[in-house]
Amino acid sequence: MKELSIRDIDRIIEMAWEDRTPFDAILLQFGLKEQEVIQLMRRQMKPSSFRMWRKRVQGRKTKHLKKRSFEEGRFKCTRQKQITHNKISKR
Repeated sequence: MKELSIRDIDRIIEMAWEDRTPFDAILLQFGLKEQEVIQLMRRQMKPSSFRMWRKRVQGRKTKHLKKRSFEEGRFKCTRQKQITHNKISKR
């Protein structure tokens, strides 16, 4: 595994916890395969937190692009506001 900064490790952990961020996004951005992400999470987290994360992620369709039911784009709630030029626009 390549050397990662503390900032990169924090971001990878954050992405791994997010439900809709697939492991493929971590691979693309940081060059870590799913198994390497699991190893990183095991090293960086308390054992109980790691077990909770593994239980949560295992089999989750949104963490694997091939298992997703939607092809492209992202889910967007109808109540979510648009962000334009770093400002939230009003409806």
